[in-house]
Amino acid sequence: MTKGQLEAKISEAIIRFEKEYLGRGPLETKTYIIDDMVLVRLKGILTKAEQQIAQSASIHDGLRLIKRVRRELIETNKEYLYQTIKEITGRDVLSLHTDISTRTGERVIIFILTDSQ
Repeated sequence: MTKGQLEAKISEAIIRFEKEYLGRGPLETKTYIIDDMVLVRLKGILTKAEQQIAQSASIHDGLRLIKRVRRELIETNKEYLYQTIKEITGRDVLSLHTDISTRTGERVIIFILTDSQ
């Protein structure tokens, strides 16, 4: 499989995960494989409720709440994500890093992979 095909398969898998486990898929997803890293950028991931919370008067509490809930959902399901990435790339995942921008509605997920296939 080419690098582009692997990246497309990972994007499809992450979209499926977001829909099945988090309740809503992103509007756009792009994956980049760089050496031992897989970088996934998701756009348009906030629900309408999260958008309202992000714009609320108690903005700092709302932003932290959105980030915490999204982080916990990923943490709870990270073994599923590890297995999914391994099935596609043939490499184990050493670690996962993620953050969400409540301002832009984007999320990045970075998987660090083992060196060998």
